Amino acid sequence: MSLKIRREDALNYHQQGQPGKVEVQPTKPLATQLDLALAYSPGVAEPCKEIAANKENVYKYTSKGNLVAVISNGTAVLGLGNIGPDAAKPVMEGKAVLFKKYAGIDSFDIEINEEDPDEFIKIVKSLEPTFGGINLEDIKAPECFKIEATLREKMTIPIMHDDQHGTAIISSAALLNALTLIGKKMEEVILVVNGAGAAAVSCSRLYLALGLKKENLIMCDSKGVITTSRTHLDDTKKEFATSRNITTLQEAIRGADVFVGLSVADILTPADILGMANDPIVFALANPTPEINYDLAKRTRPDIIMATGRSDHPNQVNNVLGFPYIFRGALDVRATEINEAMKLAAVQALAALTKEPVPDSVKKAYGIDKLEFGRDYLIPKPMDPRLITTVSPAVAKAAMDSGMAAQPITDWGAYHVALQRRIGIDEKLISQIIESAQKNPKRVVFAEANHHKILKAAQILKDEGIAHPILLGNKEEIQKLMEEHRLDLADCPIIYPREEKELVEKYAEVLYKKRQRKGLAFKDCLKLLQDRNYYAAMMVEHGDADAMVSGLTKDYPKTILPALQIIGTAPGVNRVAGMYVIMNKKGNYFFADCTVNVEPDANDLVEIIGLTARGARFFGIEPRVAVLSYSNFGSSKGEIPSKTREAVRLAKAKFPDLVIDGDIQANVALNTEIQQETYPFSALAKTGANTLIFPNLAAGNIAYKLMLEIGGAENIGPILMGMNKPVHVLQLGSSIREIVNIAAIAVVDAQGREK
Repeated sequence: MSLKIRREDALNYHQQGQPGKVEVQPTKPLATQLDLALAYSPGVAEPCKEIAANKENVYKYTSKGNLVAVISNGTAVLGLGNIGPDAAKPVMEGKAVLFKKYAGIDSFDIEINEEDPDEFIKIVKSLEPTFGGINLEDIKAPECFKIEATLREKMTIPIMHDDQHGTAIISSAALLNALTLIGKKMEEVILVVNGAGAAAVSCSRLYLALGLKKENLIMCDSKGVITTSRTHLDDTKKEFATSRNITTLQEAIRGADVFVGLSVADILTPADILGMANDPIVFALANPTPEINYDLAKRTRPDIIMATGRSDHPNQVNNVLGFPYIFRGALDVRATEINEAMKLAAVQALAALTKEPVPDSVKKAYGIDKLEFGRDYLIPKPMDPRLITTVSPAVAKAAMDSGMAAQPITDWGAYHVALQRRIGIDEKLISQIIESAQKNPKRVVFAEANHHKILKAAQILKDEGIAHPILLGNKEEIQKLMEEHRLDLADCPIIYPREEKELVEKYAEVLYKKRQRKGLAFKDCLKLLQDRNYYAAMMVEHGDADAMVSGLTKDYPKTILPALQIIGTAPGVNRVAGMYVIMNKKGNYFFADCTVNVEPDANDLVEIIGLTARGARFFGIEPRVAVLSYSNFGSSKGEIPSKTREAVRLAKAKFPDLVIDGDIQANVALNTEIQQETYPFSALAKTGANTLIFPNLAAGNIAYKLMLEIGGAENIGPILMGMNKPVHVLQLGSSIREIVNIAAIAVVDAQGREK
């Protein structure tokens, strides 16, 4: 799937709301005059004096130890070239966001208006008191080599030019595993590198460090093979010049075992790879178009092992597998530099992780039933949650073993737990759902397609290959909106029920059979099917759509009623329920019922518990259920404590393997210290709850809305549970992204039912 990025969407993404992608958030309370006095004057003088007395205290009293600068002068940005520091800023902000998302590292982007390498070095060197690490980015070769080498020599914090080393580390892990698969050794193979820029040079150096013989390395640039007979070579190219009597890429690749492309699109031909050795390894890493088309290469050489830089093919060489976790490990031991030992440790950790059994959550995220070490799985997937706890400790240990660590780790178990807690608001859940949806997109009918938000969401779903949208509504209105918002949805079916007389009559017959003994005449059914929610539900029931999404413009009960009348609940389910996934810095929590059941009794709560537990597992998370009350284990009397206690008793009997307890107050359910001290008998005392069942609709609805507005949380939902077929109801006024998320969940729901 080739992702289509629209110029307008990209610009809107970066400018909507608060311009840019990053902001600064205080980490200490600032509510009172005392707070302000402690944060600034006069209280701030005390940590200042401590740091003045011992400079190492800067790590104790400031954010330096978890702060990385992403620094560029904009001379080699992405595929854009020398566009300058201002134009480079969106890219650097993006890198800062990835640091935070994947490794919990705070980051400032710094764009420097200086191309002279000596002056650039002076500026970056002067920033050392502020940052715990420096990520150099998008600086052109050969200046980048001098800049990084000099800064590493002059500074005592970890520094890495990711354009050089990121690709080198990830591709090295893939190369080691590829060679293992075909039974070849690094010191035996002939390897051709096409490209002589920063990444190519760093890759070549790392391959040599892994055992590749220098005489077996052939590097090509835009003029052909870099040979000792060529004149006017710079020092870097001289380092890789070969004495072989060859001049062209075609000559170099003949009989080669490995090709690594860091160059331009379509430079390799089928004839080139046909001339390679048995089981050729081809890493075509030019982006967005590789040196040879993936499908063409696979057809030409069935024995080929292939990697690209693209996410729509196996074995994506993606720098995000490396830099967040490498810096995480370096920062956590206060490494004075990122040396070769640490890079090699990252390589070996990535290679080894690939050979481990893959968690079900990763397979589910990518919509793959089977994922194991082999030709199509040489390196871990970017969404693998084990990366931070595998690569970062390996890098930290290598820093310690090589004498680079100023603060060695002594308790590796505690460090493992700390790494898991480092990640901020976790978007991996919905990312995994979207990845799964893209593997097998389904037909999703939208009952409110005459709204611009639905159409914009449909555009994203179509472009990203998440779903096949079906649009219900007045065709002229929808087409007018499409023109107004510059949307390309021409190949999405547009259906106006009032113009579909034949289908309406067919659907009405089905509805009449379902509801004829519940007060509906045939003429009533014909009338109801003019309503798009009834029509959409019937499309799903009749198999003309795989899932239904509605609710943007109507109240929840009015949206869900047609689906209940037509589709109904799943076998064995007496009532549906609504769940939200609430995400904040402490983790992911499942809230239910927040949308459907007004005043459930104990038996109703048991059903809600079962549905919500299944819902948590849908996201690959094992539920730990707290049934909430204003009481703790009988400490207060009343209707709510009584029914929640009874619900827990019944649920334990019905779901004996489920971790569940209650009645319990919300704060106690989440706070293991309180439980271990006061209620050590609680089933949740060790790990705390991640699934919260509210005693009634009012409590659940109020709680999740407060979390979103003043709790700094994000959410996925509402997710409708218990329907016989995939029906998902939006909350009134949902954002475009929320519509996309619910549609992705609907697709994965349909995939699961299909299986």
